[in-house]
Amino acid sequence: MKVLITGASSGIGLAMAKYLALSKHELILVSRNKERLEEIQEKLNTKVTIIVADLSQEQKVKELYAFIKKENIDILINNAGFGNFGYFTDTDLSNDLEMIETNIKAVHILTKLVARDMEAKDSGYILNVASSAAFQAGPLMSTYYATKSYVYRLSEALNYEFKKKKKNVHVSVLCPGPVDTNFNNVAGVQFGVKPLTSNYVAKYAIDKMFKNKMLIIPGFKMKCAKFFGRFVSDKFLLRCTYNIQKKKVK
Repeated sequence: MKVLITGASSGIGLAMAKYLALSKHELILVSRNKERLEEIQEKLNTKVTIIVADLSQEQKVKELYAFIKKENIDILINNAGFGNFGYFTDTDLSNDLEMIETNIKAVHILTKLVARDMEAKDSGYILNVASSAAFQAGPLMSTYYATKSYVYRLSEALNYEFKKKKKNVHVSVLCPGPVDTNFNNVAGVQFGVKPLTSNYVAKYAIDKMFKNKMLIIPGFKMKCAKFFGRFVSDKFLLRCTYNIQKKKVK
């Protein structure tokens, strides 16, 4: 199978590339970091094509799609994304907008265009990387939480539509809790609980994707949090989330 992975130079994206390479899947890896992509290309024991692109720019996203349309990919993994930390009125607007462009707009464009191609050939997998942040509002990381909620709900709806159309296209959304990646350095926070490893999350997500699982939540603690979250009020969740975020300050 031919796989496109965005945000593939580190973290979950890189771990997914390594895991898929073990089964000799052909990889197309996308990141802004050319040097890192070249290093990965040399190390993986499978065919790897690298594409350097800033997915916060709409034109670059469309250029990426124009390339992969000719490649006829079988799996799309939308992993690129980042967060920031602080009160909404204090965070930088340009950084918020770049986050929205990367976390929402790029995911939306690639998902929509690739989904059309997969629908036409009646085959394919789409795995969108969201977060456990998708399940509630997030004081002190409000924009990030909102972007991941968008990804979660979009994926959920699209998967249902394909089922109704009886199409052999499967959409999954990965919603992990804390993962040991470079995310917290970019966002300017530190995790309050022990994170999962990116290798564990990547393997778990890929295996569940191939089993056509729509909502993928690695880790027992996050599964419990999602389950019990339905029994408490939004106000209680907001208070809990705010207190958790406050503890992340470096």
